[in-house]
Amino acid sequence: MTGGSDTAKRDMLLARRLDLVANVSALTAEALRLDQKRAGIEMDVLRLELEIGRSGASAQLVQDLHEAEERAAAVMQEGARCEQRIAAAEGEVEDVDRSLAATVGN
Repeated sequence: MTGGSDTAKRDMLLARRLDLVANVSALTAEALRLDQKRAGIEMDVLRLELEIGRSGASAQLVQDLHEAEERAAAVMQEGARCEQRIAAAEGEVEDVDRSLAATVGN
């Protein structure tokens, strides 16, 4: 390879890395948002459990508790999928970093 094509390849890899890091950042922000949402739902679950303990298990409270537990489970699944996407994106960054290291090594 000539010096110019090495530079073009490095520039392409750097641009790709920048895009991937931005994606990791966005996914991490999404994971944090989901954690906050899950924590809020868990507070609802606790509040409902306390209310059931104080006033008895009315049909409405039991239904509300069940729905909150379902929302919490759904958010946890969504969070797990987001964590998988983060791991995959971080793997792509590592691949680009290896390619960059090989380019610089030439």
